Amino acid sequence: MDRSPARKPCARRAGSRRARRRRSRLLSGVRAVARSRWTAIVCATVAGVAAGYLVGVVPAKEVHLAVDGGEATVRSFGDTVAEVLADSGVRVGPGDEVAPVPGAQVRDGSSIVVRHARPLVLTVDGRTSRHTVTALNVGEALQQLSLNRRPATLSASRMRQIPISGFALDVRTHRRVTIVRGHRRVTTVTMSRTVRAVLAQENIRPARGDKVRPPLGAFPEDGAVIRVIPAAPPRPAAPRFPPRLVAVQPAVAGLNWAALAVCETLGNPRAFNPSGPYYGMYMFSLPMWRAAGGMRTPLDWPPEEQTYRAQVLYQRVAGRWRGQWPNCGARLFNR
Repeated sequence: MDRSPARKPCARRAGSRRARRRRSRLLSGVRAVARSRWTAIVCATVAGVAAGYLVGVVPAKEVHLAVDGGEATVRSFGDTVAEVLADSGVRVGPGDEVAPVPGAQVRDGSSIVVRHARPLVLTVDGRTSRHTVTALNVGEALQQLSLNRRPATLSASRMRQIPISGFALDVRTHRRVTIVRGHRRVTTVTMSRTVRAVLAQENIRPARGDKVRPPLGAFPEDGAVIRVIPAAPPRPAAPRFPPRLVAVQPAVAGLNWAALAVCETLGNPRAFNPSGPYYGMYMFSLPMWRAAGGMRTPLDWPPEEQTYRAQVLYQRVAGRWRGQWPNCGARLFNR
């Protein structure tokens, strides 16, 4: 009986220790939960403040960007077109087309268009030139160079894309020309580069001696008139002189026949007087002309033949010149 009261106090002390340990663990858990919630709140608050600060100081903008036909929406903190392009990795150089200009201000929702320059080697009707264009396809390039006003045959489709590295294009324009040859007149449409090729296209072959205007190697412009001028017919061969069977005496040849011709007709071998009729520079009648051995009429012969026949006639009439040249015969004796 004496030991039992001594055990009870020991039982109370052991129970008190357990209770204290339970309360300590509970408080530690509450403190841990409190600390974790506070930490989360603090972190969330700091993140929100930081985000709000950034949005309020440097707001990002949404910009619609079109580069060489490709389109995209980008976000950028740039204030100008140049800064937005730099942020987006888009390079521009001399000859490139940028709209708005690189120094323009950019706002949220702005649009920027970039066209890079492209080299174009252009051959129009055989003539080559070099250009720089910002066109994306052949049709736009022709429009930029004002070459879309006339029908033409192209070496590539109008929708053919032009790469940044460049492109070569051959253009043959359709031109309307007119060909005139004698009474024949032909109007045709051609892509030929020379007048010669246009004539061949229409199966027109100039004959030897024909003249062509413009020349065969010239370029046939739109609206050109090509004239093929036939060669003049060949002159008939000069008639053969009739045989000179009568020798002219030196005394007769020494007379002043030039003075006689000047007096009669001013020395005109084509003179004609219908009152006789009389012909040539010495005014022959046809009977006298034939009596001197002449053929046809005096007008058919040069001056030397007419002079020879006049000398023969003088000898036939034995120097009686008054019957043939009553008004001018005395000039034969002028010195």
